[in-house]
Amino acid sequence: MYIQGLFGILFFVCLCWILSEDRKKVSPKAILIGLFTQVVLAVTLTEIGFIRDFFLTLGRGVAVLKDATLQGTSFVFGYIGGGEAPFLIKESGNTFSMAFQALPLIFVVSAISMLLFYWRILPAVVRGLSWFLQRIMGIGGALGVCGAAKVFLGQTEAPLLIRPYLNDLSRSELFTVMTLGMATTSGTIMALYAAILEASVPNVLSHILTASIISVPAAITLSRIMIPQVGEVTSGNLVMPYEFTSTMDAISRGASDGIKLFINIVAVLIVFVALVALLNKGLSHFVPDIYGEPLTLQRILGAIMAPFTWLMGIPWEDAKIAGSLLGTKTILNEIYAFSELSKMPQDTISPHSRLIMVYALCGFANFSSIGIQIGGLGMMAPERRKDIISLGFKAVFAGTLSTMLSGTIIGLLSFMHS
Repeated sequence: MYIQGLFGILFFVCLCWILSEDRKKVSPKAILIGLFTQVVLAVTLTEIGFIRDFFLTLGRGVAVLKDATLQGTSFVFGYIGGGEAPFLIKESGNTFSMAFQALPLIFVVSAISMLLFYWRILPAVVRGLSWFLQRIMGIGGALGVCGAAKVFLGQTEAPLLIRPYLNDLSRSELFTVMTLGMATTSGTIMALYAAILEASVPNVLSHILTASIISVPAAITLSRIMIPQVGEVTSGNLVMPYEFTSTMDAISRGASDGIKLFINIVAVLIVFVALVALLNKGLSHFVPDIYGEPLTLQRILGAIMAPFTWLMGIPWEDAKIAGSLLGTKTILNEIYAFSELSKMPQDTISPHSRLIMVYALCGFANFSSIGIQIGGLGMMAPERRKDIISLGFKAVFAGTLSTMLSGTIIGLLSFMHS
């Protein structure tokens, strides 16, 4: 399994090199620095005691946030929001509602994020991380700020911090911005992931935080292999995208932004789950059963993606299930894939495979994100709209490989402990 994971890292890097727009301009030194940075960050965040304990404390904080949010949803929505039911529930009954119990966590975390912006805490952290990325990975200031912000902010919110510089970014830097958006998640959504997976993965928030951090150097490295940087890098500093008049203004703005995200997630989940169900119905009607089971999109994706998940260090007996999850995340989104992972009995796949998949699924790399980036980045930099459209599918590919690379490295570290 150790050799399997190392071969996987080599394969992912070589695949990006094969697909590079200019293979002669790819810097082997930059690749080694990027991989080394990712490994060091992974070891630091998972092996150093006080840092690991800090992340575990944050995980317990999410449980507190979830309970506090449940108080709000119970008050507003009653038993649908998690309150006491006014009728007798059968033993096999299930009153859980994702829309009214899990997703409202987005409102609370979004409000807290805006509060941290208003108090200048989040900008200070972003500036520190940006300095680190610029010095270690040799990127420009504008890209450093965006990369640092992507640990906490969404794929359209992080570029807001460098909006004045977007038109000046090189094609390589713009592609890296898009890949960063695909390869990472946001603080608002992290809490939702943790709420979905808390019963199936121990200390899940610490892993989700680690995934979002270590996927940043992976995204920078792989994107610069596929489209190497030519010429001078773009300098730039953090630009405050929000203007608040008070603490209450920040909280209100965060809640308002959370509503938009909530509606978008609900709509996408309903539409894409319905489309997949229709497709599966069509397949079962027109295609005969294979090995005694109906052919479904999940089975097709599992067969296609299984070799790639095997390269991440997942045993072959788990590879088809893992491949199905990875394919589902790419076609639908990571929330649905995490939900499917959380529903699986513990003996469906090994704890080692489950841990790797948490990292591999932890990112926005899916087809719907192409539209989100075209709309968001295209609005911020209309002159670069054609470039953004042309790079969309490449960004999904590079973002997916970045999270897979993170999963592979974590799998190797986990294997070394076992």
